[in-house]
Amino acid sequence: MIKFFLMVNKQGQTRLSRYYEHVEIHKRTMLEAEVIKNCLSRSKEQCSFIEYKDFKLVYRQYAALFIVVGISETENEMAVYELIHNFVEVLDRYFSRVEKWYVMRNDGEVNDNSPYLTKTDIHLSFFFQSELDVSFPIMFNLDRVHIILDEMVLNGCIVETNKNRILAPLFVLDKVAES
Repeated sequence: MIKFFLMVNKQGQTRLSRYYEHVEIHKRTMLEAEVIKNCLSRSKEQCSFIEYKDFKLVYRQYAALFIVVGISETENEMAVYELIHNFVEVLDRYFSRVEKWYVMRNDGEVNDNSPYLTKTDIHLSFFFQSELDVSFPIMFNLDRVHIILDEMVLNGCIVETNKNRILAPLFVLDKVAES
């Protein structure tokens, strides 16, 4: 079960938080500070799974943004790791703020049809341009980000991963807002 979902910048400022279990406000602040400190202090070579107190932390870094998920001991870490990436891809599709990373050929030309580029590489080849690019649309559209997260996770359980189904309610809201 997912206990909480955090989106944090490199300066340690929380951009988004969602708790699926009741945690008092002052405890949330302390918890977030400790969790952020643990994740930001790790190198890129270290594992993205951390055992912390009575739960596990799964995090992923996208340029200047960290997404950290607190999960129970029994939850599958890899499933949550992929959930984080799926969440970023949905944000990408909705906010159009992700840049594709291309494999460069020896002559310096861009080649995204490289025979060495695997499906996994393509899947992991997205990253946010900068923290400003990411947080700007997120900060002014937190309601949309919460809708996306709510479509994916319900009461701490992953309920949807299909990007089209996740975004359908948002596209309807956008059409209603336009008319």
